[in-house]
Amino acid sequence: MAVPIFRASVPKSHPLIHSLFSTSFTDETLKKRRMLVSCAPSATKPVREELSFCVGTHLIPHPSKVEKGGEDAFFVSTYNGGVIAVADGVSGWAEQKVDPSLFPKELMAYASSFVEDVEVNDNPQVLIGKAHAATSSIGSATVIVAMLERNGILKIANVGDCGLRVIREGKVYFSTSPQEHYFDCPFQLSSQAFGQTYRDAVVSSVELVEGDTIVMGSDGLFDNVFDHEIVSNLTGYKDVAEAAKALANLASNHSLDAKFDSPYIIEARARGFEAPFWKKILGMKLTGGKPDDITVVVGQVVSL
Repeated sequence: MAVPIFRASVPKSHPLIHSLFSTSFTDETLKKRRMLVSCAPSATKPVREELSFCVGTHLIPHPSKVEKGGEDAFFVSTYNGGVIAVADGVSGWAEQKVDPSLFPKELMAYASSFVEDVEVNDNPQVLIGKAHAATSSIGSATVIVAMLERNGILKIANVGDCGLRVIREGKVYFSTSPQEHYFDCPFQLSSQAFGQTYRDAVVSSVELVEGDTIVMGSDGLFDNVFDHEIVSNLTGYKDVAEAAKALANLASNHSLDAKFDSPYIIEARARGFEAPFWKKILGMKLTGGKPDDITVVVGQVVSL
């Protein structure tokens, strides 16, 4: 199934924003829009033609946000070796009567439209900055963008706690690290002056080889699934779309399991958070997953 390349500048009120980035899988038509898979290179043959992505995606909204499709957004492009990106809206804006999903959706729509700009020059940090400057919605979001060059170099820029893993030969070969002000308060791009900018992004690069698997996601994935679980679950799937769906479902199941010792809750205990008083009396510790929007992008590195 070919990945549509979203390159047109789309204003926040445009219906494409909702249909491409926020609607959950409710029927086969929407599933085809959201579960994007492509192994085909672009028609124009580049000077150096070596590696590209075969990509599958899956999004599961927070249980209370299913109707509006959640507050995560993402895009996939076949430009160059491939571009993948995820943005996670900050839900705290809802307390100010602001829809937290609008900012990340618009941010990703503009990022997808600027991918080929000469000013961007295949630099994910610059792409984030250009998209942020164009975004007019009120709100904020964490974001990660990865751009693959045909020579196998993957360039990554992230602000906040969306993450990326490179899996090679059954092990995590590379991992991004989250940025936060304090526990559960990540760095974020914002419509307000107090937020971070593209200059605050952590910029990294890694040389990929054929057969590597890229796993990108919002914190809904990494707060609920351990790295070793990601690796073990990938081994059972050859199809990237099915792999993305499986990881998203695993994260969703963990997030709703009150007895699961999730990565999020282990970190919370390490930071001094404790179980409610009645649980402490019964000798119970703080446990459980973290209900959240869950976005998973799985990319298989293939030779052209």
